[in-house]
Amino acid sequence: MKTLTCATRGGELAIAQTQTVCSMLKKIHPGLQIDIKTITTTGDQDRRTALWTLKDTGFFTSQLEDALLAQQADFAVHSFKDLPTEYQKGLTIAAVCRRQFPQDSVIAAGPVTSIDQLPSDAKIGTSSLRRAAQLRYLRPDLHPADIRGNVLTRIKRLEEGKFDAIVLARAGLERLNLSDKISFCFDPAQFIPAPAQGALAIQTRADDTDTCNLIAAIDDQDNRTTTSAERRILTTMHCGCHAPVGAYAQIDGNEIEITAFISNVDGTNFIRRQITGPAVDAETLAEKIANDLLTAGGKKILASLEG
Repeated sequence: MKTLTCATRGGELAIAQTQTVCSMLKKIHPGLQIDIKTITTTGDQDRRTALWTLKDTGFFTSQLEDALLAQQADFAVHSFKDLPTEYQKGLTIAAVCRRQFPQDSVIAAGPVTSIDQLPSDAKIGTSSLRRAAQLRYLRPDLHPADIRGNVLTRIKRLEEGKFDAIVLARAGLERLNLSDKISFCFDPAQFIPAPAQGALAIQTRADDTDTCNLIAAIDDQDNRTTTSAERRILTTMHCGCHAPVGAYAQIDGNEIEITAFISNVDGTNFIRRQITGPAVDAETLAEKIANDLLTAGGKKILASLEG
């Protein structure tokens, strides 16, 4: 069995995710050797710029893709939600791993078990307009405030008293064995996650057939279907991954249910839609719900964000 080189970001969460993927591959392909190559991305270098102000895509992924194209690595492990919806020419997603935790979670300074129990006028740390809009929609008195840095840095800032609570993806906390820090988790059908949140995407060169075949062994077809549908909403709406847009898809038997929303930043114009149909029609259903959101006022919201 040949040796493969895997590109990954160098943070603790990225390394943990990469090790999970490597363990899955080695279990299926005994004798496979994998060297891990850590790469610093633009997003890792810039810890101060608010994510929602960014116009460029690939903030956390471009350097990994460059390493693949330069044949400095054979595959890369990404948080799927970070990948631009337009893939680099010459690259492909060889596998989407099974995701267990798509939802957002809250770590609070005090003992709370729901958003209703957060203190009045609480300051909530988040780097996401999507989360901020939903927080304001559910609790107009809350004050979302920008927070950057890795998971441990954000938790430290909470513990230092700079926030009353922070919102983080549950998947990251679980992968870092920090689930005991969670105060409560949102229902992803109600507090809608980022498209493909919680999923890991393994990217390879499209012409590297041997590596593609090796990686494909850990592909989860249902999760590929749901995450592709969620990401198709972004593509159809022509909005970046930092817009206040969320999408969540679930497969039950042969049916898929997709829930999505778009909102203005303060949550006062919150537009939510849901659609159910055959899972084989997931992409078509995703396009329909995206167009419904645009027609219902999403176009104006996106135009205001551009302005």
